[in-house]
Amino acid sequence: MGVDEWVVWLMAIPNGLVRSLRLMQGELIMQKRTLGRQGLVTSEIGYGTMGLTMAYGPGDEQEGLAAIRRAYELGVNFFDTAELYGLGTGSNEILVGRAVKDFRDEVVLATKFGFELSSGKVTGLNSRPDNIRKVAENSLRYLGVDHIDVLYQHRVDPEVPIEDVAGTVKELIDAGKVKYFGLSEAGPQTIRRAHAVQPVSVLQTEYSLFEREVEELFPVLRELGIGFVSYSPLGRGFITGTAKPAGSYDPTDMRNHDARWQPGNFEKNVAAVEQLAELAATKDATVSQLALAWVLAQGEDIVPIPGTRSPKRVEENNAAADLTLTQDDLDAIARILPTGGFGARYSEQSLPQWV
Repeated sequence: MGVDEWVVWLMAIPNGLVRSLRLMQGELIMQKRTLGRQGLVTSEIGYGTMGLTMAYGPGDEQEGLAAIRRAYELGVNFFDTAELYGLGTGSNEILVGRAVKDFRDEVVLATKFGFELSSGKVTGLNSRPDNIRKVAENSLRYLGVDHIDVLYQHRVDPEVPIEDVAGTVKELIDAGKVKYFGLSEAGPQTIRRAHAVQPVSVLQTEYSLFEREVEELFPVLRELGIGFVSYSPLGRGFITGTAKPAGSYDPTDMRNHDARWQPGNFEKNVAAVEQLAELAATKDATVSQLALAWVLAQGEDIVPIPGTRSPKRVEENNAAADLTLTQDDLDAIARILPTGGFGARYSEQSLPQWV
């Protein structure tokens, strides 16, 4: 068979079969994407670890270790944690550090500072320079590494000038303890002011078929050459097709209080996901894969970081990298969810303020 015939044959294989064959052969090679202009390169799909230790009910340590390691086996090299995810105890970062210990030099580790957690619970924001330094040192110790690849400010602290925050991270970069600076849930002026002190490589904000507001910041990011990381790209699990009504989850699960799970919004969101699943089926894909492929299609400077406790879900999510959406597919998705899902992503008092 000649090269041209081989290419034609490959193109004729359904998307789902190609993904299944590559998974069985252990050959799901993840492509890379460049975030920012400072040299940060990651797999096109990353892995968010928050749910391993908080927000979705009690987690299982061994399952979490297995999920992270399976992601790495499938080509994921970008792992996202935070001080918050262990409520100041380091539990999430320790778990991540253990999982990647044998291949640390082959992965990009991102963590975050920005909350007051000295009492073991969130009592406010804290991006004072002394706290940034303390959290960074703790993160290095918890992760078991000599440097942090990406250090984010988790939430903008209105009590601390962003110039002081960026300057402190710059000191850590100059000292070799951090490689890249990131912001999370920051607005345009904050981004510009921080970037003027220390170049920002990446902004992380919630972004999915359900949540589109951050698109208004994309022109600023692209003007400044800042990459974008999409957290909750599956709408906190709603766009997996497995959502249950609020009150059906463990009492510690945040979805019990999420507006998108409440009566009125829940039914509309379920109907939208069902339509998306029908479209996904025409692509030999799952609705999760369709949703992640949609995020990837919004720009080469965007990396989603879905999280899951299940190695099988890791396989499903990562296979989205092989799913190509046509313009007709994107148009069909836009007809189903033209502006996003139903219900706010946070309560009014918890919603980040972008300035």
